[in-house]
Amino acid sequence: MASQAEAPLLARRDDDDDDDDNDNDFDEAPLDDDPNAPMKDGKARQAGRLSFFVWLLTLSAGISGLLFGYDTGVISATLVSIGTSLSNRELTSLDKSIITSSTSLFALVASPLSSILADRLGRKPVILVADILFIFGAILQAFSVSVPHLVVGRSIVGLAIGAASFVTPLYLAELAPAAHRGMVVTMNVLSITLGQVVAYVIGWAFAEHGNQATGWRLMVGLGAVPAILQCLLLFFMPETPRWLVKAKRSDEARAVIQKTCGSDPFAMQEVDVIFKDIEIEVRDEEDSVSMGNGDGKNRYGWLNGWRELLFVPKNRRALTIACLLQGLQQLCGFNSLMYFSATIFLMLGFTVPTLTSLSVASTNFVFTVVALLLIDRIGRRRILLYSIPFMAVGLLATALGFRASGMLSIAARDTELTQGAAIFILVNIMVYVAAYALGLGNVPWMQSELFPLNVRSLGSGLATATNWLANFIVGLTFLPLMDALTASWTFVLYGIVCVAGWIAVWWIYPETAGLSLEEATGLLEHGWGVR
Repeated sequence: MASQAEAPLLARRDDDDDDDDNDNDFDEAPLDDDPNAPMKDGKARQAGRLSFFVWLLTLSAGISGLLFGYDTGVISATLVSIGTSLSNRELTSLDKSIITSSTSLFALVASPLSSILADRLGRKPVILVADILFIFGAILQAFSVSVPHLVVGRSIVGLAIGAASFVTPLYLAELAPAAHRGMVVTMNVLSITLGQVVAYVIGWAFAEHGNQATGWRLMVGLGAVPAILQCLLLFFMPETPRWLVKAKRSDEARAVIQKTCGSDPFAMQEVDVIFKDIEIEVRDEEDSVSMGNGDGKNRYGWLNGWRELLFVPKNRRALTIACLLQGLQQLCGFNSLMYFSATIFLMLGFTVPTLTSLSVASTNFVFTVVALLLIDRIGRRRILLYSIPFMAVGLLATALGFRASGMLSIAARDTELTQGAAIFILVNIMVYVAAYALGLGNVPWMQSELFPLNVRSLGSGLATATNWLANFIVGLTFLPLMDALTASWTFVLYGIVCVAGWIAVWWIYPETAGLSLEEATGLLEHGWGVR
C-alpha cells in the first residue's frame, strides 16, 4: 500500500494510474513524457530540451566542479615533482600526508559554514567566496618556499573546495527544471571528473617533459585561471528563485523561472505553477517557524534551523539519507584510488604509472557522461541499485588479483604471469570505477532534493561535511590498512562497505526523479517514501 504522503503525489503525477500497489511503482513511472502531451492536474511537465539559458548557467556554475576536480587531482603529480624545492630537502611521508589531508580537513570545516552563508547571503555569493579562495590558494601554493607554506595554500584551497562542493549542486538543483534536474547536477560531477583528467594530463606532461624545479608551481598556479573566469561570469548569473522568494524578492524570482522554462508552449503556465509551489513552501515554513517561536519571530536564528533539521521527522530522514549516501561515496574507497593509484600501479610493475592512473580517471569521466544521459530516465534509486553490485564485484575481484599477485611474487613465478595478474587488477579497478561513476559518483550530490527550503542549505552542508570527513578518513587510513591487512583484505573491506550500502539504499532511499523539489521533500513526510 502506498504511504499517506506518497498517495497524493502519485495522483498528481498520473490520475489514471489506479492499479499501483507498491510505493516502488514510483520508480516505474516514465520519466521522459511527451512535453506536448496534455497537462496533468493543470501542471505542465518540462520534459523537453533544456533552454539555452539553463545550459549557460550549468556550464558557468560547472567551473566550480572543474576547479574541485583539478585541485584534488593535481596534488598527486605535484608531490612527485617537488623534489627539494621546499625547505631544501626531499619531502618525507609525513610531509606528503599533511599536505594531502589538509585539503580534505579544511573542506570538512568549510561545508557547514558555507550553508550558513548560503541561507543569509544567497547561493551566488558563496560561489564568489569560493572563487576568491581558489585564486588566493593557487597563488600561495605557486610561490611556496617551505612545506608549511604549501600546507597553508592547500588548506585555503580546501576551504574553497568545501564551499564549492556544497553550493554548486545546491545552486543547480534549485534552478534546473524538475525533469532534467538529475542531468544538470550530474553535469557538475562531469566537470569534477574532467578537472581530474586535466590534472593527470598536465601532471604527466610536466613530470615527463617539464622543468622539475618550476613545473609543479605552474601546475598548482593554473588553478587560479578558471576561478578568475567564473568570477567574471557571476555578474551574469542569477540567484536561485527559491532563495529570492524566501528573501521577499518575488519579481526577480519569477523572472528567473521564466528564463529557465524557455519557450515551451506551456511555459507561462509552468512558471505560474512553479512559482506558486515555491511560495506555498516558503509560507508553510514561515508559519511553522512562527508557531514554534510563539511570537512570530525567529528568536533563535541559526539554532532554530538545527532544531528543525534534527527534530522534525521528515528533515531528520532526509539528513539520514543524504549523509548515508555521501559517506558511502567515500567509504567505498574510491578516492584511495584517485590519491594513490600511481603508487598502486607502481607496486604492480607498470612502467609508466601516471599514464595507467590516467586510464582510471578517463574511465571515471566517460561513465559520468553515460550517467548524465541515464540519470533522469532510470532514476536515482534504480541506478544505485544497479551499479553498486558491480562496484562490489570489481573490488572483490581486485582483492583476488592482489592475492594472486602476492602469491606469484612469493613463489618467484615467471614475469608473464605476474603481468597477467596486474592487468587483471587494472581491468577490475576500471569496472569498479565505471560502476562508481554511473551511480555513487553523482547521485549523492543530488542531496538538496531531499530537504525542504528552510533546512536545505544546512542539511546539504552537513551531508557535504560527512563526505569530506569520510574522504579524510579514507585518505589517512588507506596506506596503513594496506600494511596492516594487506592489499587484498583492504579491498575486501571496501567491498563489504558496498554491500552494506546497497542494503541501506534499498531500504530507505526513495525515488525522486521527475519530481519538483517541493514534491520530493513530501515523500519523507510520514516515512521513508519507499514502502
